[in-house]
Amino acid sequence: MTLHHDSPVPLYVQIKDLLQKQIETGAYAIGQRLPSERELAQRFNVSRMTARQALQGLAQEGLTSSRVGKGTFVSPPRINQELRTLTSFSEDMRERGMAPNSRVVRAEVVQADRETAGRLHVPPKSEIVLLSRVRLADDQPLALETTHIPTALCPGLLDHHDFSRESLYDVLQADYGCHLVWADQMIQACMPSEAEREALNLDARTPVLRLARVTYNQYDQPVEFVRSVYRGDQYQLRAVLRHSNR
Repeated sequence: MTLHHDSPVPLYVQIKDLLQKQIETGAYAIGQRLPSERELAQRFNVSRMTARQALQGLAQEGLTSSRVGKGTFVSPPRINQELRTLTSFSEDMRERGMAPNSRVVRAEVVQADRETAGRLHVPPKSEIVLLSRVRLADDQPLALETTHIPTALCPGLLDHHDFSRESLYDVLQADYGCHLVWADQMIQACMPSEAEREALNLDARTPVLRLARVTYNQYDQPVEFVRSVYRGDQYQLRAVLRHSNR
């Protein structure tokens, strides 16, 4: 690999493009560690700042992720979620040929706070199921999801199911006749909290997508209020928009 010092293309861009080509052709496999700043600087006879900019460029395009104290690693291709249909996390991952599973962080019956009660149209301090899970695809943490559901709609939900393996949506439909048909969802990009970084194995520089969603059943009754945090380096949202007059 050689650089063209007389090219108008900056050296860090040339290094980034060379590394990107190696990633795309499989020379660097998913999960493999890339050369460090120092190693790249020595290899290409450039400054460490130039090498750092090249690695940052790869990270910005979602091709790599950093692990504190360990280095820069090739990331899996980003999950591309279309904002047209209501599907569960498990369905999304299976459609992409990935194996979904979860790590349950918290599962208990609690009293609804004012915001949750308002979202679910129940009185404050009503009993709700709180289910918080780290969602994984092929054993890699992708999202931290906290779900709230009125216990009146799903009595005994936590007593009979293992939500580290089972799909919540499948259980709601099969056991409680609750068909989730539409949702109102808000999305924003932000930096994760310390707890979110720890749960998703993120460094301090990686942003997340924060989602808040209320999901409704076939009777337009709110069933689920969920807060989710998705890794911004592995997940992207896609919408198809059409002009209102066409």
